[in-house]
Amino acid sequence: MSNIDRGDISSADLNLLVVFDAVMREGSISAAAQVLHRSQPAVSASVARLRRQFGDELFVRTRTGVRPTPVAIEVYRWVSPGLDYLRRAVLGEASFDPERDRRDFVVGMSDDVEAALLPHVLDRTREFAGVRVLSRPASSATAVEMIDVGEIELAVGAATVTDAHHRTRRLFASGHSCIFNPRLLPLPSELSLEEYLDAPHLLISFDGRRGVVDDVLDGMARTRTVVGSTAQFASAAIQSATLPVLCTMPTHAALRFAAALDLTVCEPPIPLPHYDINLIWHAAAGADPAHEWFREVVVDAVDRFVSGGDSPAARG
Repeated sequence: MSNIDRGDISSADLNLLVVFDAVMREGSISAAAQVLHRSQPAVSASVARLRRQFGDELFVRTRTGVRPTPVAIEVYRWVSPGLDYLRRAVLGEASFDPERDRRDFVVGMSDDVEAALLPHVLDRTREFAGVRVLSRPASSATAVEMIDVGEIELAVGAATVTDAHHRTRRLFASGHSCIFNPRLLPLPSELSLEEYLDAPHLLISFDGRRGVVDDVLDGMARTRTVVGSTAQFASAAIQSATLPVLCTMPTHAALRFAAALDLTVCEPPIPLPHYDINLIWHAAAGADPAHEWFREVVVDAVDRFVSGGDSPAARG
């Protein structure tokens, strides 16, 4: 992967790794130049030297900046923690004081998790003037890669990781529930299978054609009546409040939307899967005091979510 003798790195210019780190974090050579207080041509020249050093393109130009290659992502997994250790050795042990310091925390969440947890997170951080929480869309399929390339600092969702480069903390278990507006769709709070199948369903699906409910129903040789679809849980909640439709979604989101929009929540009469919602971050961030503080903020938000009675765990 690299043209450097692995037994002797004295020929390597370690200052180039600072440039590499900045480009990875910013996703743009011009933005990295601003962060490093250097000219863009100087950073471009450093990137050219890095490409020769590692024998790889490292960064591919896109319309919005640059995208790291698989080699760059692998290198970053080792470079990022190494630079953190060097900074600590040179500058001393770092600390974070939310009362005094300024910090943006970028979190990746799907909109069902965001609806359930973000209000509690913001309620916990709003007292600190220098702290901002920036939520970005992240799914189970994209969360880990977004962490690796520096697009987000941590993810909250159903993704799981088992490798040595990441850390995971289980937050709570969830499942699936139905929501509907009883004033528009007069259904009982305990649905029979036939009532469930005959009701007009709003599907939540990225491809607009099927979801986990349909997979389960296929195994039962049954089908439901789908009248429309959306890719967003929040949009599905709005439609459920204003139209005579039944929507099946993650329980943690269903309870939040039902409370906000005065909807009825009920159990689906079919065996849908349960799963864990996890907190995921890169191992390199484990010793960062600010990151550690924010992870505890998220855990505290989950505790409030559970104790407030609007979580799957509290619902039993």
